[in-house]
Amino acid sequence: MKFALILFSAASLASLALAQQSKDILAWAPKASKPTAWTGPHKAHTKYSELLEKHKGQAAWHELIVDDEHLRSVFISDAPGTVTPRRFHPDTREWWVVTDGQIRFNIDGQQPFVATKGMLVQVPYRTIYSMETLGDRPSIRFETNIANATTLYPMDAKPPQLAGFDFIPVRITGPVMPEIAGNRIHASYEELAAEAERTPRKQATLRFCHDDRGTVNFIYGYAKDLPPVTDADLGHYHAQGAEYWIVLGGHIQYKIEGLQTFVAEPYDVVYVPKSKWHRARWYGDGPSTRLAMNGFFDIGHLFETQPKK
Repeated sequence: MKFALILFSAASLASLALAQQSKDILAWAPKASKPTAWTGPHKAHTKYSELLEKHKGQAAWHELIVDDEHLRSVFISDAPGTVTPRRFHPDTREWWVVTDGQIRFNIDGQQPFVATKGMLVQVPYRTIYSMETLGDRPSIRFETNIANATTLYPMDAKPPQLAGFDFIPVRITGPVMPEIAGNRIHASYEELAAEAERTPRKQATLRFCHDDRGTVNFIYGYAKDLPPVTDADLGHYHAQGAEYWIVLGGHIQYKIEGLQTFVAEPYDVVYVPKSKWHRARWYGDGPSTRLAMNGFFDIGHLFETQPKK
């Protein structure tokens, strides 16, 4: 949103300064003549409470939520004691939101840590990791990777069966790029909310994860601080790709082209295809937070205007 304050790490201040120097560009942009539709597994509003009810009594389940040309996200529930094999991705970053239970992450180069409800975790490319569900209840996570990401397994792990493929021994160079400044391996909701509260207006977009093919923004604020808006305000749209959010706290109100305005609750997922007007606003009393995801480092937001002919 235009009113949000974007915060990066100190190492990213130079890039931020460049961004602040940019000016709006008036342009003609293509907009689909017919409203774009939700395809594949995508839904405008996936309610977390309905997923839990659907899989009630099941310790292990998964539900594909997003599978488009840029990103893939799935809710995964693992039974207590489940350990994923050590694995890594040769070219892509992966990230998670823990929505229930306890998961111990073992990530090469990091001290093992336990992620609980509300924590965000990510792992860079060519970094070996594994996960273990602790305690006496299942863990649930919202897992995201770049579309069509490939998974490799170190020689001390046993790869699963993969239809149409044979696993063969290979040698691959380790990471050659330094980790991008501003990425955080893990952070709790409370830590990020406290950081947002320290901003002058208590409104912030904190970048948790960014890469050339994937961005994750923690967007935090209060409805009472928003400027007034009318139904005539369509918000914006994206010309190149979809955007989606998982609500982390409070409530978020969404107005999406072709739909009635609705309110999403914690761990609900809202998905908007490209070329579709949409608007998201903090809603209700107290702070509200959404985690925004898309497949671009700095996705273009196209707002209404009256260009001169």
